[in-house]
Amino acid sequence: MEHTYKHIELTGSSAESSDKAVQNAIEKAAKSLKNIHWFQVIDTRGYVEEGTVKYWQVTIKVGFRIED
Repeated sequence: MEHTYKHIELTGSSAESSDKAVQNAIEKAAKSLKNIHWFQVIDTRGYVEEGTVKYWQVTIKVGFRIED
């Protein structure tokens, strides 16, 4: 079976880790997008305050299948 996919970019954030930032972005997007199948990390950034990492920001490309 052939499918068509659309992809968008999202940026998630987390005070815990870069992995959690990815998970937060995907969980939020899954509330309004169906058929999410893959993601690709595009960029990772962090915010530093007083010498410590305060939070992570991760930009991902997310692919989802368009329904027939």
